Amino acid sequence: MSALVGLGRRTVTGMLSASAQQFDDWSAAYRIFQRERFDRDALFAPARLAVVNCLGKKDPLVAVMDDTLIRKHGKKVYGTGWKRDPLGPKFHPNFVWGQRFLQLSAVLPEKPGISRARGIPIDFTHAPSPRKPSKKSSPQEWEEYRRLQKTMKASAVGLARVRQLRSQLDADPQEKDRPLLVAVDGGFTNRTVFRDLPHDTAAIGRIRKDARIFLPPDGSDAPRRGRPRWFGEALPTPEQIRQDSSVEWITVAAYGSGQVHHFQVKTLSPIRWLGSGHRDVRLVIISPLAYRPRKGARLLYRNPAYLICTDPELSLEQILQAYLWRWEIELNFRDEKTLLGVGEAQVRTEIAVESVPTLIVAAYAFLLLAGTEAKGSQPALPPPKWRKSLAGERDSTPRLIGLLRSQLWGKAMNVNLNHFVKNTEGKTKPTLLADALPSAVCYAFR
Repeated sequence: MSALVGLGRRTVTGMLSASAQQFDDWSAAYRIFQRERFDRDALFAPARLAVVNCLGKKDPLVAVMDDTLIRKHGKKVYGTGWKRDPLGPKFHPNFVWGQRFLQLSAVLPEKPGISRARGIPIDFTHAPSPRKPSKKSSPQEWEEYRRLQKTMKASAVGLARVRQLRSQLDADPQEKDRPLLVAVDGGFTNRTVFRDLPHDTAAIGRIRKDARIFLPPDGSDAPRRGRPRWFGEALPTPEQIRQDSSVEWITVAAYGSGQVHHFQVKTLSPIRWLGSGHRDVRLVIISPLAYRPRKGARLLYRNPAYLICTDPELSLEQILQAYLWRWEIELNFRDEKTLLGVGEAQVRTEIAVESVPTLIVAAYAFLLLAGTEAKGSQPALPPPKWRKSLAGERDSTPRLIGLLRSQLWGKAMNVNLNHFVKNTEGKTKPTLLADALPSAVCYAFR
């Protein structure tokens, strides 16, 4: 609770102070993280089960996966290193000192079919890079380093977490037959992930416009020595297929950016791709959408997208909607870093570095689930006068945090939710500081 409603930095001492434990013995709180006294996988189990229970019996569980960089300053913090800055300019790569974490979020749709959805974090894992040996190190140390490079890279860790999610679904007798659909970006669209997916699991990823694709082997070749052929005749690149007028465009509806859009797509199935090996895949080419940056401006276009899906039988609507839902994990990263202070805790040992952010992200997942289940049943904070309330608008994370604060601290401050509106009615010259504390507390970060 302190990680959600606390004010200031989300350090361990900050969370203790928010729960009025700063004058008690603090050693027990530090041992929770230092000695790993909770199971990280079991911590996210209620969030995963809550999402699965809201789905239909035949609906797949859509999960989105991505990695994020948390900046640090200490050189002795476990798992830190020089990482490429994703916010740097494209013409000049920058490097920052930080940690890399990998997250899986389950997609919770508002209704079946084409609809808005919310990403609920169900896994948060530290994915550090191996420490590079010095030039004077022994050949055995360099061999171990090269082995760790393969097992500790982001795509290998991501595949391990997908397999763990699949095993968790298989452990439930009611969910073992539920399909799992994972949407990733270009960083995970490679042979490490797409060739070794577990059973009943499909992946959707973005590929390059000049990727090499092939037809499946027709089997007409005479038997020969060696392994069976994986690839048949070479096909044009996805960019060439997009420009080919002989391939028809198909209109597909999907929800994105606050409304339902009608996309123009091209598809080719079944095909083979180098990253998928002997697995048949479907290619989906999405035409760029037109938009105007302001009223009266000229029409602009975004870049086209090229997707690969490992399940050729999946419909175009499902593929497109699942990939558009992938943006929810970017919103999760923004809330976790800017609002909840993931990575601000001043810990540096291996176990504490992994457990403190995991606890905060799990609390964030429970907050989103509580806001989804209690939508409309709890009185919300009155919006500011300058804010336009839209019908059907979903509650943002700052609004949920403010509502939780008002419920926890409103009784202690002897205020109600309508206090902020009624205390200024009929006053032409209100005092500047009277009754400002409830507003400052409940509307922080709003």
